[in-house]
Amino acid sequence: MKKRIISMILSVAMTVSVFALSGCGSDSASGENGKLYVYNWGEYIDEEVIDEFEEETGIKVIYDTFESNEIMYAKLAQDSSAYDVVCPSDYMVQKLIQNDLIQELDFGSIPNSANIGAQYYESASDFDPGNKYAVPYCWGTVGILYNKTMVDDVVDSWDILWDEKYSGQILMQDSVRDAFMVSLLRNGYSMNTKNEDELRVATDDLIAQKPLVQAYVIDQVRDKMIGEEAALGVIYSGEAIYTARENPDLVYVVPKEGTNVWIDSWVITKGSKNVENAKKWIDFMCRGDIALRNFEYITYSTPNTVAQENIEDEDIKNSKVAFPDLSTFPTESYQYLGEDGDKLYNDSWMEVKSVD
Repeated sequence: MKKRIISMILSVAMTVSVFALSGCGSDSASGENGKLYVYNWGEYIDEEVIDEFEEETGIKVIYDTFESNEIMYAKLAQDSSAYDVVCPSDYMVQKLIQNDLIQELDFGSIPNSANIGAQYYESASDFDPGNKYAVPYCWGTVGILYNKTMVDDVVDSWDILWDEKYSGQILMQDSVRDAFMVSLLRNGYSMNTKNEDELRVATDDLIAQKPLVQAYVIDQVRDKMIGEEAALGVIYSGEAIYTARENPDLVYVVPKEGTNVWIDSWVITKGSKNVENAKKWIDFMCRGDIALRNFEYITYSTPNTVAQENIEDEDIKNSKVAFPDLSTFPTESYQYLGEDGDKLYNDSWMEVKSVD
């Protein structure tokens, strides 16, 4: 789930080249002379894995990154043949399915997909009914990262992010769904609610919180917390694992009101010109050794059971952050809200952001 603004610049250049190639009329089975166009989150793979895939298969990977699900969706909505394999998050997989922008997978051609634990496929069925379109790649939770030398209160609730004591020391995610998730759960509502009264309460809550917020950020939460520029921040669990390595005073907790359990998955676009190559890519990413290397590099939890079994660092292998017992707190996954629901949330978020 990581993003980098520089990827947007690269995306524009890459998209131009992809569009130029899209008129080649190549057969989808044989592909464009052994090429594969991959679209993934920034810093979401060990780049040496890409090199190894190319060496083993002879397939040339044209690799591009995106900063958000929405940027990725806009590209595919414009031309679903621009990329072959992409890595959207849960609710976006659901939206891509509903808008016929990705295709059903031939799991018989992806034998290593059996390495993905059954519980992750079960969770993925919430946004991919019948598990027809997506193979889980990474997963995790969203919680609060705090510096124990700067926070002397018990951190077990989203409520602390509204505590005036920490004014100017709070980092919130610059993400409509993640920001509203925090406020909705704090008030006892579903993070997927489309009830306008409930969303009104959450909006007013975020507006009331805004004077306490140092910044609305994404990747910068990690760096700011490591550098002790803030006391508390909303962060993804994979980022929290990294921060603990860099600053031992940082602690990650999932609040008692619950959290979003997210899953990012590999899917093949409806217009893919390199379907066979795309299946080889997904199968390669599901290999136990490859999944382990990616996990060690990006620190986002892997759903690959073979990789989990072969983690050598016992602290990480038994980490409650990397592999929490999901039965110990309420969980929910983001659902696609539909065009009306998206507009409702986006308008509410604009209202929050526009308040001085």
